Amino acid sequence: MNVFWFLPTHGDSRYLGTTKGARAIDFAYLRQIAQAADLLGFGGVLLPTGRSCEDAWVVASSLIAVTNRLKFLIAIRPGLMSPTLSARMASTFDRLSNGRLLINVVTGGDPAEQAADGVFFDHDERYRVTDEFLSVWRRTLSGEIVDFEGDHIRIQQGKVLFPPVQQPYPPLYFGGSSRIGQEIAAKHVDVYLTWGEPLEQVKEKIDTVRALAKAQGREVRFGIRLHVIVRETSEEAWQAADRLIQYVDETTIQQAQKVYAQMDSVGQKRMSELHRGDKSQLTIGPNLWAGVGLVRGGAGTALVGSPDEVAERMKEYEALGIDTFILSGYPHLEEAYRVAELLFPKLNLQAQATPESNAAVRPLGEIMATGILPPKAVSVAP
Repeated sequence: MNVFWFLPTHGDSRYLGTTKGARAIDFAYLRQIAQAADLLGFGGVLLPTGRSCEDAWVVASSLIAVTNRLKFLIAIRPGLMSPTLSARMASTFDRLSNGRLLINVVTGGDPAEQAADGVFFDHDERYRVTDEFLSVWRRTLSGEIVDFEGDHIRIQQGKVLFPPVQQPYPPLYFGGSSRIGQEIAAKHVDVYLTWGEPLEQVKEKIDTVRALAKAQGREVRFGIRLHVIVRETSEEAWQAADRLIQYVDETTIQQAQKVYAQMDSVGQKRMSELHRGDKSQLTIGPNLWAGVGLVRGGAGTALVGSPDEVAERMKEYEALGIDTFILSGYPHLEEAYRVAELLFPKLNLQAQATPESNAAVRPLGEIMATGILPPKAVSVAP
């Protein structure tokens, strides 16, 4: 299992739907979160994309030198840029970071935002653009000199002079809930991502994409994007979930849901259908809570519970084929520590450095009476 964290370049807070407890997003704060994730043993961080966010490529580039092994999952946007220019950017970042780039392919699901950036394709046409884009992008970074003429993209003698560290190219991650999106994933990507839906819905997606990939002679890995609220006890976790949305009123919910309803993203529609804007219908599965999606687009569900409960739910997703979990929590700095301290010991994580592995040279906890090391905690039966 591989666990990533999240850089909240569109804002962070202790509460949703209010300025109370909100934090300004600046370099110093993003650096704190990235360095915490790096130290704590997260495999990487996802950076969101869109006009509500600081630019992901600029932010991630600024954090290369202040992190050591952390990987950065950064979006490329077919339709907004040339595939060969995007390939050169990816190759440069991968070299300068010594192989720490992961690519998140984002086709886009908000026609209004797309139009503001000069893109006027409908839903399926955007995916056809993505298909052509990835065909050029993959071949170029694989070292080919590319001539390509499609319905939307034309390239003559496209090439990348300086190859990436990761061969043939940095891994491609992609999420799309529509049929055409799943077909693109099966054809091109390394990791298919889903948002945090109930187990049976996730299984259906995995089975579909796995079969489509097999028909292409390929294999695809799977990942999931979730928020997480983990506390020492289940009761504390659910109380924290209630506090997170305590300032979210009906007017705010209606305003947010009206915007999401105008999007043509199938994934966003599936997220909205889980709760239908109703605060009384937020528990949609064991330890699966849809409260974040009342006012947040994209990933709108959270795993809520004790470390044992959350770990058990993650292992259920893992049993379906999920090997990468992209988690987040509010506020992101403190919750990174909570997840690492409470949840990581319960998981079979991909080998990586953690604070516990440095215990021989860095004592854990506060030294007492100028010379007494704190004893190792032992589990106490409830």
